[in-house]
Amino acid sequence: MARHVAENFNEIQLPYRTYRAGYVFRNEKPGPGRFRQFMQFDADTVGAPGVQADAEMCMMMADTLEALGIKRGDYVIRVNNRKVLDGVLEAIGLGGDDKAAQRLNVLRAIDKLDKFGPEGVALLLGAGRKDESGDFTKGAGLNADQIEKVLFFVGIKDYAKSAVRLAELVAGTSNGVEGVDELNFIGSLVTSAGYQDDRIKIDPSVVRGLEYYTGPVYEAELLFDVTNEKGEKVIFGSVGGGGRYDGLVSRFMGQPVPATGFSIGVSRLMTALKNLGKLGTEEVIEPVLVTVMDGDVDAMGRYQRFTQQLRAAGIRAEMFQGNWKKFGNQLKYADRRGCPIAIIQGGDERAQGVVQIKDLIEGKRLSGEIEDNASWREARVAQETVPEAELIAKVQEILAAHAEDRKRALGNV
Repeated sequence: MARHVAENFNEIQLPYRTYRAGYVFRNEKPGPGRFRQFMQFDADTVGAPGVQADAEMCMMMADTLEALGIKRGDYVIRVNNRKVLDGVLEAIGLGGDDKAAQRLNVLRAIDKLDKFGPEGVALLLGAGRKDESGDFTKGAGLNADQIEKVLFFVGIKDYAKSAVRLAELVAGTSNGVEGVDELNFIGSLVTSAGYQDDRIKIDPSVVRGLEYYTGPVYEAELLFDVTNEKGEKVIFGSVGGGGRYDGLVSRFMGQPVPATGFSIGVSRLMTALKNLGKLGTEEVIEPVLVTVMDGDVDAMGRYQRFTQQLRAAGIRAEMFQGNWKKFGNQLKYADRRGCPIAIIQGGDERAQGVVQIKDLIEGKRLSGEIEDNASWREARVAQETVPEAELIAKVQEILAAHAEDRKRALGNV
């Protein structure tokens, strides 16, 4: 996205708002539910320097989660500011360009707070940590006093109660005080807009690990319990996040361009929705099958037109694409697919401008009442003939009747 903005900067009207979805690749170690390749949804605003744009992103994240059916109390958008953290790092002696690599290691360690807890992060801030597989991750090399101050900052639970000590810690640093002011502004703005701290919360433990964030950072966390692969109850955790990246676009064009945005991991969010029973609860109705009785161009065109008309009416439909000369195979295909209806038009029906509509679900139900194949063919069970112009209405009527039957079977009517 940053490269796109840089390449088209003179044609883009700022502020530029954009959203997209697509596959991206994870740089760090994959794990359960965290694949190397995954789908991501992004939303960004480019060219808006004020932190009110960051506040709007946080509110958009909250609205997105609620629109997906995640109720209040099951999520929170946590907000921090990289400037505050940079102030803390400067205060403990990690300011300056020569400490950039060490600062990045500190950020990556803090970003693992939810996963490893304070003890694990303390190891990553110090000499390093060995995981259960035996892999050793080299630490940031901080001393005990430095680690204590970093853990104080990221361990703040009540921002208001810790504000005085935090202000003392970052006092005199180049960015810390400005960052605190920006956090306070975001907190006031979202509260004024009706988003209380049960939805959007100032939380210094949020540190997006990417080094290009320059100001506010935010994370969407789901708060409900799930069972992990070890059978333990754990908080579901983060499904997305983002922040301000004022320096990223300038890498491609040499001038500063303010920007902020967030990303949501689609596969991880889908897992969350499944756990909440919000995904896969709607019935998927198999397609209406338009059968093929004649192979000439005119007939094939009519069958395809029926299919398109059904789709245009919002009805899932497909035209049979196998060996049409064996009609019985078409009905077997429909049965295996669970198709609710078959549309049939041979040469006689075409000449009359009518179609046969076969209710396959009702036909299957009634089949037990007929003793032999001859009687079955003569009865033409659950099959009726209608003018082509009434095809859509009749199919909709049959599908509606099926839906009512399913509701009754579930005891919902």
